Amino acid sequence: MPPPDAAPAANRPADPAGSGARSRLLGPGDPPPFELHHVTGRARALLVCDHASRAFPRALGRLGLPDEATWRHIAWDIGAAELTRALSRRLDAPAVLAGYSRLVVDCNRRLEDPSCFVTAGDGQRVPGNEGLDEAERHARAAACHEPYHKAIAARLHEFHVRGVVPALIAVHSFTPVLGRDARPWNVGVLWDHDPRIALPLLARLRAEPRLVVGDNQPYSGRHPADYTIDHHAESAGLPHVCLEVRQDELLTPAGIARWAEILGRALADILADGGLYRVYEARGTRAGGG
Repeated sequence: MPPPDAAPAANRPADPAGSGARSRLLGPGDPPPFELHHVTGRARALLVCDHASRAFPRALGRLGLPDEATWRHIAWDIGAAELTRALSRRLDAPAVLAGYSRLVVDCNRRLEDPSCFVTAGDGQRVPGNEGLDEAERHARAAACHEPYHKAIAARLHEFHVRGVVPALIAVHSFTPVLGRDARPWNVGVLWDHDPRIALPLLARLRAEPRLVVGDNQPYSGRHPADYTIDHHAESAGLPHVCLEVRQDELLTPAGIARWAEILGRALADILADGGLYRVYEARGTRAGGG
């Protein structure tokens, strides 16, 4: 298996924390808190990947975990980073990927959410997250959470400066079994009020042979879930969607390529509609489920 995720050198920001000395948690040799990919992409869309990495700051070790635990879904979304990069190229869209494990701080959670710093996940205790004080939480947020979200905001602002209302697409993956519950979906589409991408995407994916497609399954996109989409897109009326692909479908390059083709083909048709790129005003539509 490859080493913990780090951004390719050409895509690393020169000042990963955004203010040089801001973070004392990250030291020399630590990867940056986010990766920028395909920044010259011309599509009116931005891809984001909140759980792209299984990296930990050296100062935190592995939070007391054995190495094998850091390869599990509790530490990252397996295959999501590779799928995000492949989709970024397929759609010709820039992407921002988080640089650290969700166990350091979950970039898809509000900082006040207790699940932002989990002490256990799917039967695995996380000793290094037990008894965190406010200063420790703040240090992790300043090092990893805030720079990632500022990078997303900066890319969206670049669209705004050009007079573009961009689409935001979040890419995640989910484990085939959680606890004792098997999850039959191959892919899930998560959304809340804005149906502009979600509903046509559901229709296109359900037209694919032999796919089980979840509408707000296996997770919900309804508020307050799905922080990144809520914070950057839904609150601003930007078109958006969150994708979840089952992890056993993303374990090989062939699997990544297959899903990049399936999702890329479906999304390309939707993103080609010039009427999509407008600020959304809710008209009573609300997400379904199942």
